[in-house]
Amino acid sequence: MHMADAFLSPAVGGGMWALAAAAGGVSIRKSQNLTEGSGRIIPLTGVSAAFVFAAQMINFTIPGTGSSGHIAGALFLTILLGPSLSFLAMGAILLIQALFFADGGILAYGANVMNMAFFTNFIAYPLVYRGITKHRKSRRAIFAASVLTAVLGLQFGAFAVVLETALSGRVSLPFGTFLALMQSIHLAIGVIEGLITAVLVSYLSQHAPDILESRPVREPAPPPKGGILAPIGIGALLCGGIFSLFASGLPDGLEWSIDRAELRLDPERVSGKFHQLLEGIQEKLSFLPDYSLGTDQTGAGQNLGTVVSGLTGILLTAAVLTIILLAVKARSGKKAPSK
Repeated sequence: MHMADAFLSPAVGGGMWALAAAAGGVSIRKSQNLTEGSGRIIPLTGVSAAFVFAAQMINFTIPGTGSSGHIAGALFLTILLGPSLSFLAMGAILLIQALFFADGGILAYGANVMNMAFFTNFIAYPLVYRGITKHRKSRRAIFAASVLTAVLGLQFGAFAVVLETALSGRVSLPFGTFLALMQSIHLAIGVIEGLITAVLVSYLSQHAPDILESRPVREPAPPPKGGILAPIGIGALLCGGIFSLFASGLPDGLEWSIDRAELRLDPERVSGKFHQLLEGIQEKLSFLPDYSLGTDQTGAGQNLGTVVSGLTGILLTAAVLTIILLAVKARSGKKAPSK
C-alpha cells in the first residue's frame, strides 16, 4: 500500500505529513516511560521492527486475482509493543524504505504512515483486538482477533488511499471503481496478514507470555523475561536474506487496483516542479532503489541485490529505531524530577 508521490498533491501530501507528525509526537510523549524498569524494551523494539521490514519484502500471491500483497506489520508490532511504540517503529520502517529504497514517495510518507500504521495502531487494535483478547487468551480468540483487526485496519487504510488520491485531483479518477477494487483486494490481504499475525502471536504466547499479558492500551509491553530477541532476529534474517528471494512478482494490491481502474495522471493538473525536486532527492538518497543494486540485473545479480537490500534494511531499521528510542529515553530522563 506504499503510495507514490505522483498521485498526491502538495497540499494533501503536506497535510498527511502534519497528521503523521502530530501522531508521532503524541506517541513519543506516551513512550517516555521507557526510562522506567529494564531497558530491554529498546532492543525488542529495534529487532521487531527489523523483522517487519524484512517481512514486508515478501509479497504473497492472492489466488485468482493476478495480484499480490505483503503484511503491513503494524498489528504484529502493536500486539508486541503497544500502539505508541508500534507507531514509532512503523514510522522508522517507512522512512527508511522511502529514503534509501525508493519504496513509497517522500511527499507520500505521511500518508503511508497514517494509512499503514495509524488506523491499525490506534483504532482497530484497541477496538477489536483488545476487545476480543482482553478476557480470552485462547488460540481461537487470538486467531479471530488477529484476522478481524488486520482486515479492519487495512480497510481503513485502503479507503484513505482512495480518498487522498481523489482529493489530490492529479488523476482522472473513477472513484467508485477504484474504491471497490482497493477494498476488495485489501480484504483478501487483510485475512492473510491476520492469519500470519495469529501464528506469530501464538508462538509468542507459548515462548514469551509475559510480553502478551493484559495491560492498558496506552502502555508498551513489558520487557521479555525469556530469550525471545534471538528468534525474532533470526526470523528477520531469514525473511530478508532468504525468503525474500521467493516473493511474488505480481503487482501489489495498490498497483493492481490502479491498473484495473485505469488511473492515469492528468498532465494539466500536475504541478511538476515540487514533485521533481522530491524525486531528485530520493534518487540521490536511495542507494538500493527497488531493493536492487540499481542496475538492470537478472538471475544471480538480481538475487544478490535482494539479499543485500534485505540485510541492509534490517540493520538500518534496528539502528535508526534504537537511536530514536535512546534519544526519547534521554529526553525523558532529563525531564524526570530529581529526588
